[in-house]
Amino acid sequence: MSVNTSRDGDHFPGQPVPMLDNPVPTAVSGEQALAGEMMLRMPNSLLKLPRVLLSHKHRALFILTLMLVSFAYLTLYWRIAEDSYGSGLYNLPGEFNCAHSVPFSLPNAGEPSPSRGNVFFVETSERTNPGYLFSCSVESAARTHPRTSVVVLMKGLAKGNASLPKHWVFSLLSCFPNVEIRPLDLPELFSGTPLKKWYLWPLRRWEPYFLPVLSDACRIVLMWKFGGIYLDTDFIVLRNLQNLTNSLGIQSEDELNGAFLSFKPKHRFMALCMKDFVKNYNAWIWGHQGPHLLTRVFKKWCPIRTIQSMSCKGVRALDPEAVYPIPWQDWKKLFEAISASELHKLLKNTYAVHIWNQMNHRTRLEIPSQALLAQLYSQFCPATYAKMKQDSQERSRPAM
Repeated sequence: MSVNTSRDGDHFPGQPVPMLDNPVPTAVSGEQALAGEMMLRMPNSLLKLPRVLLSHKHRALFILTLMLVSFAYLTLYWRIAEDSYGSGLYNLPGEFNCAHSVPFSLPNAGEPSPSRGNVFFVETSERTNPGYLFSCSVESAARTHPRTSVVVLMKGLAKGNASLPKHWVFSLLSCFPNVEIRPLDLPELFSGTPLKKWYLWPLRRWEPYFLPVLSDACRIVLMWKFGGIYLDTDFIVLRNLQNLTNSLGIQSEDELNGAFLSFKPKHRFMALCMKDFVKNYNAWIWGHQGPHLLTRVFKKWCPIRTIQSMSCKGVRALDPEAVYPIPWQDWKKLFEAISASELHKLLKNTYAVHIWNQMNHRTRLEIPSQALLAQLYSQFCPATYAKMKQDSQERSRPAM
């Protein structure tokens, strides 16, 4: 069987574009002479206006057309991207029987205590039909943090409704006693922070990268308000992350990424991130409110010019192999076969693997196979993998 990988968008900006108001100035005078002079001048001005407009009409028309096409393209892009998240792995209905799940593992004696905050996942779109990668992300976090609450916040869930949609992912995740799935109340989340006014701007949702920027906003506010661990829903967690306090990962040369964050509540670094979010807001640059923001703030925090694996004033920039062992440029390696020894070597110093779903959500994964991604599913989210195999077998049966 072949399946598509899909998730919430990656991890991934500024001043709203002002509405230009340029009314024609008018004046009222009681002096007849001045009024008569104005009346004589007005026809000449009106005659000049068409010539000015005609001389610039081609340029104005070109700019207007370019703006409309760009806006239409961006709107279509995000609709297609959101639809792709809802297809393939995200549209498999049905119930999940907990009896078929691999037993939930109890913590070992030396594991960290659960007093270091929750593990958070956030879904900022209205989708309520998640799929394999989403399920694997939450399951792997629940298994590696068995005495910690794994909180999944979903914007599409109705506030005050205790029942979840009938979908196999919710049935599967209900097998894990430490998983909590709650509605995402954005006005409440942003209240009491510098981002409240930003969120309430009425035209915000029309910005080209609104959903990923909203996700960027949610994660830094969650870390500031509550602390704990934040993960994008395209992570597969390999081991407990709670020793990585006040840290974030380097995704590539001289750039941090916020797909993983771990901070104590009310940490000053997160406060600075919120201030930078509002002060340097730019809705038109991809990543400006995400990786670029974290990189800007960290360089000022230290201060340094180039980011490397280091600890600075109590905040750690983790080596890429910690949570981004596969660079985004090499995402195709996730779909290539790998031996058990190579897998062990690759993941020796890795806590979690970012799947870069924004890059690969249209790529087909064979189940079962020796592909790196398939082996990660098999080892770290076995209940989800069992569901994948079951669906593979059912789809491969000949029609009666």
